[in-house]
Amino acid sequence: MIPDRPIAVAGAGSIGCFVGGMLTAAGRNVALLARPRVIGEIESHGLRLTSFGGFDQTIASSRLALSEDPSILGNAGVVLVTVKSADTAEIADIIAEHAPADAVIVSLQNGVGNTAALRQRLPGRRVLAGMVPFNVIAPGEGRFHRATSGDIVIEQDDARTAAGLAAPGLAMRATDNIAGVQWGKLLVNLNNALNALAGLPLRQQLAQRSWRRLFADQMTEGLAAIRADGIRPVSPTPIPPSWTPSLLRLPDVVFETLLGRTMKIDPEARSSMWEDLQRRRRTEIDYLQGVIAEIADRHGLPVPLSRRIVALIKRAEAEGKGSPGLTPDQIRP
Repeated sequence: MIPDRPIAVAGAGSIGCFVGGMLTAAGRNVALLARPRVIGEIESHGLRLTSFGGFDQTIASSRLALSEDPSILGNAGVVLVTVKSADTAEIADIIAEHAPADAVIVSLQNGVGNTAALRQRLPGRRVLAGMVPFNVIAPGEGRFHRATSGDIVIEQDDARTAAGLAAPGLAMRATDNIAGVQWGKLLVNLNNALNALAGLPLRQQLAQRSWRRLFADQMTEGLAAIRADGIRPVSPTPIPPSWTPSLLRLPDVVFETLLGRTMKIDPEARSSMWEDLQRRRRTEIDYLQGVIAEIADRHGLPVPLSRRIVALIKRAEAEGKGSPGLTPDQIRP
């Protein structure tokens, strides 16, 4: 079982605040290591949790431990890591200095290399990989809105950490193939950049066949690259990865029916990369399309669409004007 001490969220942004808030709502003792802006919003408005299913609950700031001081990790039994991939090494060093040696470290981050990075910098500690399939947006004033469906998946361990962390409204399940699950999520997350470049709500983007064809072509490149590396991805949806590109290319009416049976998407949903561009923050493009390009380089595979998307996102980051609002034709190489 997990230690009977506070659950700390290291890097409480959108995902971290939602997960930490749901655990607090379930009666857990939660500590959020967060930026001053996030702390200020929660202290002023409370931590408001909403979801596509109609859930709406505000948690008083007094029910949480909030701090930008890493010493808040000092008595944690579990540390949930929710920082961006580029910040993994830094947060690992903070955990090494401040969190107890027996704290369970769980990575709830995008990408596929974060757990290895944490383990390298935290030798001797119990570090588990995880995958969060759903999207959370932060409209402001302490509100964090879950906009898509799916259950958190955590690497199976003898302590049954996934079951110990699960809470009402926050299902978690264990898997003995977390690597496959993470690669499957990476393939789905290739749409994060497309959504950011489009500047459209996710549901509206996926309702348009021209955008889905672009996503399908991007996923086809990704599948070819990771298969060349001997990787077998596990889809975060009931649809196998090998089927997904063909299904994305279906006519709008057929696809809409299929999507409604496999995934719930709130009209407010947008990708985290879109939010990063809007807030003038560094994106995780190097850990998504960038990874596909790196694998392709090793195997001599052409991935022109992946490279084009990396270049467009980096240009948008440099310009600092938010989403460029491109069309599919403007994105294609």
